[in-house]
Amino acid sequence: MVRLPLTAAELERGQLLGALLRRARKDRSILDVAVAAEISPETLRKIETGRIATPAFSTIAAIAAALGLSLDEVWAAINLSLGAAGGRTNAIQQVDRIAS
Repeated sequence: MVRLPLTAAELERGQLLGALLRRARKDRSILDVAVAAEISPETLRKIETGRIATPAFSTIAAIAAALGLSLDEVWAAINLSLGAAGGRTNAIQQVDRIAS
């Protein structure tokens, strides 16, 4: 099966997701969060840097749970940023509010 190239929107969403998760991780190490989410540290690193732009739902659910975030909060923060002017800043503020 041939995998189609990701669209610009999918790449942007992946970069935003990574930035949000990295921000929510705060001072916790990648290893600590990866172990709690039962994924490899390299997978988490790739998601946080946007190199895996479309991770599996179960992976995002596990990371969100390890960070104490609900999937609704993650989804809302991403949609907020994609649909609004200055959205990336708004999304980061949303994650700061959620993670505190």
